Amino acid sequence: MALQISATNPEHPALLLELPWHLPLEEWPEEVLVPLPRGISRHIVRYARAGDEVIAVKELAERPALREYELLRDLDRLGIPAVDPLAVVTGRLDAAGAPLESVLVTRHLRGSQPYRSMFETTMRPATMHRLMDALAVLLVRLHLAGFAWGDCSLSNTLFRRDAGAYAAYLVDAETGDLHARLSDGQRDYDLDLARVNISGELLDLEASGALHPSVDPVEFGTEICARYQGLWQELTRTSVYPAGKYHYIERRIRRLNDLGFDVAEMQIEHATHGDTVTFVPKVVDAGHHQRQLLRLTGLDTEENQARRLLNDLESWMATQDDYAPGDPLGARPEVLAHRWVRDVFRPTVRAVPPDLRGTMDPAEIYHELLEHRWYLSEHAQHDIGLDTAVEDYISNILPTARETLRPTVSD
Repeated sequence: MALQISATNPEHPALLLELPWHLPLEEWPEEVLVPLPRGISRHIVRYARAGDEVIAVKELAERPALREYELLRDLDRLGIPAVDPLAVVTGRLDAAGAPLESVLVTRHLRGSQPYRSMFETTMRPATMHRLMDALAVLLVRLHLAGFAWGDCSLSNTLFRRDAGAYAAYLVDAETGDLHARLSDGQRDYDLDLARVNISGELLDLEASGALHPSVDPVEFGTEICARYQGLWQELTRTSVYPAGKYHYIERRIRRLNDLGFDVAEMQIEHATHGDTVTFVPKVVDAGHHQRQLLRLTGLDTEENQARRLLNDLESWMATQDDYAPGDPLGARPEVLAHRWVRDVFRPTVRAVPPDLRGTMDPAEIYHELLEHRWYLSEHAQHDIGLDTAVEDYISNILPTARETLRPTVSD
């Protein structure tokens, strides 16, 4: 039986040919290996260099290797955060001609670490909670796509920080199954496995003295279930709104924010019965909104102002005809953001007379106008529009605010 390398990209087999496939992974020489942290695995896993790539090589039987390869490709097509499958190598023989196990080859996710190794370090409790939030987001996205993981654990998940965002990536899909839709029982079973696995690994780390003393293994295992349930409910409940009532969408965004999540992407589909809205959640680090708003628009604001303005920008972009996330033919976010600043932000701020602005900067004015629009829309039970909110704000809010701030003159 000859050595076979099955890959979707024709460049990958050429890069992989130089590796010592005639040796069991345990015996690979140090010169081809890359020393990176690994989680616990039932299989032998090694990191190696193939050209300019760092790859993860996992030894397992041929059938499960091919199956996992196809599952990872399916997850990639669905846009799920997971490692990138490169190839399956079969027909391996040692120097004596005895067969060796097949291997699955995936691309190492640059800048990532196994969740287990993250908990071995000294981190603030708040950061650890955000790590679990990111893992909850991954589980929700997998379940929304119909994927039952079957083995969620700290060792089977990679963590990466990217431009302030916290993201979790699936590593091991060997036990997974892809369905058209998961039942509540399948989701609950997957979630319970995650709770048991995570608590078990944390208890193991605690016993070895590697876990931060502030971390309660059982509480952290239970926490991911609570975070998952809250996020699942907010993302999956009925999302069809009467046309024009965009303050309903803002209400959903606010609830996601209250849960501790932000909106990475939002899509609005128009239909005769109403507008269907889909959200993709994300977990972010402190200062992320400031950096993102500055990069997209050039506006330098405080963090809470930036978060509010980005929510409005995201909602506005979703209504534009050329907004197509992931489509190379769609307008780039930077182009849409520039249009928003030119056509929405600046005209709205300029509508407020300079003598009524006081010490408020443009970002604070716009933030106040958005809050006022939200209040009026909630009271009217329909979206009143920004122009109406500006008129009411100028007529009824700013004069009162000026009287409140006016210094008193003593006799």
